[in-house]
Amino acid sequence: MGVLTDHPELALFLCLALGYLVGKVRVGPITLGGICGTLIVALLLGAWTKVVIDDDVKTVFFALFIFALGYLAGPQFFANLNRKSLRFFTLCLIELVSVLGIAYFLAKAFDLDVGTASGILAGAATESAVVGTATEAIGNLPGLTPEQISTYQGHVATAYTVCYLFGLVTIVIYTSQIMPMLLRVNLRDASRAVWERMRGGGGGLQSDERASLPGLVGRTYLVTHADGRTVGQLESDHGGRVTVEAVKRGSRTLTPEPGLELTLSDLVLVVGRRANTIEAGRSIGPETPGIPGVDTPLATSQIAVTDRAVSGKTLDRIGRDHPELRDGVYVTDVLRGEQHLPATPETVVQRGDVVTLVGARAGLNRVVQKIGTVAKNDATDFVYLGLGIVVGSLIGQIAVTFGGVPLSLGTGGGCLVSGLLFGWFRAGRQTFGAFPPQAATTIKDLGLAVFIACTGLTSGPQAWPLLKEYGALLPFAGIAMVLVPATLSLVIGRKLLKIESPLLIGAIAGQQCSTPAITSVTQVAQSSVPMLGYTVTYALSNFLLPLTGPILVGVLGA
Repeated sequence: MGVLTDHPELALFLCLALGYLVGKVRVGPITLGGICGTLIVALLLGAWTKVVIDDDVKTVFFALFIFALGYLAGPQFFANLNRKSLRFFTLCLIELVSVLGIAYFLAKAFDLDVGTASGILAGAATESAVVGTATEAIGNLPGLTPEQISTYQGHVATAYTVCYLFGLVTIVIYTSQIMPMLLRVNLRDASRAVWERMRGGGGGLQSDERASLPGLVGRTYLVTHADGRTVGQLESDHGGRVTVEAVKRGSRTLTPEPGLELTLSDLVLVVGRRANTIEAGRSIGPETPGIPGVDTPLATSQIAVTDRAVSGKTLDRIGRDHPELRDGVYVTDVLRGEQHLPATPETVVQRGDVVTLVGARAGLNRVVQKIGTVAKNDATDFVYLGLGIVVGSLIGQIAVTFGGVPLSLGTGGGCLVSGLLFGWFRAGRQTFGAFPPQAATTIKDLGLAVFIACTGLTSGPQAWPLLKEYGALLPFAGIAMVLVPATLSLVIGRKLLKIESPLLIGAIAGQQCSTPAITSVTQVAQSSVPMLGYTVTYALSNFLLPLTGPILVGVLGA
């Protein structure tokens, strides 16, 4: 293995390749994921080869990861700091206080070093970012020798690996299988009921279903009942939920102005959601086959929401406040970060969301002028990206003395804060600072994977002694630190906060930042409804949990 020792870059990318391969192994609904797989491979390879990776490599890639994480979460983090999201914010506080309290208690009760306690916190909370923030904070503790720093940082990685395995299995099984039984609900039926209520009836699609009858349709009708009524009257009678896009009278195609009076035997093209279009047809006349010359093409556009007046409102309220959205323009999808939300009348839109609109091109242009701007994410703005990481690094150097111990966010915490701010600022001003979600996700995943691989390779030699000393404690800690906050959130969320069961279960998966858990929950529910609760707590916990690393290290270090 001399070649790996002489060329550590080979070992680094070998860990990534083999780690993500291990992470694809599936046992029931559970997969380890690429990050945990990478750390396992890196620990084994590090113990075998004793590869040395420069610490600057870890710092650079962790800065990239944590900034991208903050950038993606920024718009929703600040959007959720309002009274409406207070219920979900409470769940995140329960998670935060619980994991910090349990980690501190275990450290004192079992005389754990600061590295082991931090690794337990990171692994049991299934939050990989804590590994980086805690590792960096340990390196900044005063009074430690380089050997002690290296040992404690190695303990972070080892304890994280073991606790993550047990924490991951626990949160997946607990949220997807046990919580529905405790709540005495059928998650599939409950999710479908919530979906139906949000849509105002009509049933919901399961996760493996696609609409055989599209929601947005155009139909042609022969005017019989609507003889003598104007186009404007027809549209207003149905609340602006349908639009007349074309009128054919004999061989002439007329422009459907609001004042145009319909006459017997006119052919009209009505566009809207299926139920509204069928309802309008009853007041117009019999439906006819598609007629050449009466087909009007509809344009599709993705709009980034930037208007403060729109943020925090439901799609139904926005439609009532903005006549442009009743003028032949329809919302068919809402993209928040990486998650697609159902475009129901009760779906709440936030700044930074990307909504897909379908309608006449002129109507689309009017909507863009009112609520946002055309989403443009063609290329990464490296000026904005580089400046954000510089600002984050400077924030991380600010130190505050607590109990005689200087505490700072470090590069990781600073870049997380700057990422949140830069992502939020970009969401409201889409003309600069582009960082496409696909690019940001790639940078985030690559940055964390390289950081974890470097940590594992360096920590390999310390892994076995720690496992021998705390072999039984680590699995127990991983399970307990999942069950305690999750159970508290389940009881408080249902009894006191009155959160509906599918949303609550999704929110608990989000407070744990567990993508495998929400994936399993949506599979059991056969619906994306739990995702509505998940996105709120996930954005909040993505910022709050990484800060627990420096807090725990600072308290124990004091």
